[in-house]
Amino acid sequence: MIATLEREMGGPLFTRTTRAVTLTEAGADFLVRIEPILAPLDEAEYAVRGTGELRGVLRVGVSSTFAIREIAPRLPRFMEKHPALWVELLTDDLRQDFVNEGIDVGLRFGALPDSTAVARRIGTWPRVIVASPAYLKRSGVPQTPDDLAAHSVILGPSRLGPAWTFRKDGKATSVWVGGRLTATVNEVATAAAVAGLGLASMASVGCQRELEEGFLVRVLPDWDMGSVELHAVFPGGKAAKPSAKAFANSVVAESAHWPTV
Repeated sequence: MIATLEREMGGPLFTRTTRAVTLTEAGADFLVRIEPILAPLDEAEYAVRGTGELRGVLRVGVSSTFAIREIAPRLPRFMEKHPALWVELLTDDLRQDFVNEGIDVGLRFGALPDSTAVARRIGTWPRVIVASPAYLKRSGVPQTPDDLAAHSVILGPSRLGPAWTFRKDGKATSVWVGGRLTATVNEVATAAAVAGLGLASMASVGCQRELEEGFLVRVLPDWDMGSVELHAVFPGGKAAKPSAKAFANSVVAESAHWPTV
């Protein structure tokens, strides 16, 4: 079937080696152009079957921390319900390109950029500052945001930059922080904080287990650093796959079991 399609198109759509099969540039362009046509066809077939059965491949873009801590442990229920569906988790703590990576639904934290994508809000977590008991014993416990200037801070995953803003009693204050370690992945920042390398800031869902088990302690709990929202995002310009909608519904249902503080 592929060979016939390539003959009709007049060129190769795939590059084949003994180790892998990948799309050519023409193949990738062809896929992008036909997906808006295929999605409504999937929707129509799904409606006609009337069985609720999902088929094909679902590609989900999600951060590594959330995939490890919340999605993978609860994914069996979704996959058992839809045995004819194949799921690909594309884990990356950076912003993913929905078109080039062929993502059907993405789970994104933080503010969403202006785009044609359709988003559905799923949950919200407070942003917290954490450190290990050993670090706090060695360096002291900060009592106000200004005290952070004398502490080592693990920079990077929170995307806050070197200026952290706090609010209390209706007033806002910003402080500059710094440290010798930068981590681009939340799991690394959490592990580094547990190891005593400094203070780290993240959504509470990214370190809830360590807080509950005493490996990390929340610092400056009376100061508000805002919250981090999670959205299910569907690529713009085409109808969402039935499987993508079902997955988002599943995530919303599971959100009742997620930690919120």
